[in-house]
Amino acid sequence: MAAPNDLQQVLKPFYQRASEAEDRLARLEAALASKQDAGNEELLKMVSELQSKLEAVKAEHVSEKQKASEEVKKLRVENEKLQYRITHLVRALKEADSKSAS
Repeated sequence: MAAPNDLQQVLKPFYQRASEAEDRLARLEAALASKQDAGNEELLKMVSELQSKLEAVKAEHVSEKQKASEEVKKLRVENEKLQYRITHLVRALKEADSKSAS
């Protein structure tokens, strides 16, 4: 019976070292997990900031597009008015030329 007891005494330091190694491993895993969580939080924060900036840029783009559309409408109306005036001025000029020629 002395042999199993001696074997336990011989293996006791190995069990202790194995237990300490498991504890260190658990602490390292916990530290790694917390760093990954912190990294993930930073990434999530960055993604949310980028999304909010994207939304702001989209809103600004829509606003600029509406302003440009309104400006195009105004320019079309102005162009039509000017073409109308040109048509009448050309007609009046032709009439004046024909009157002066006769």
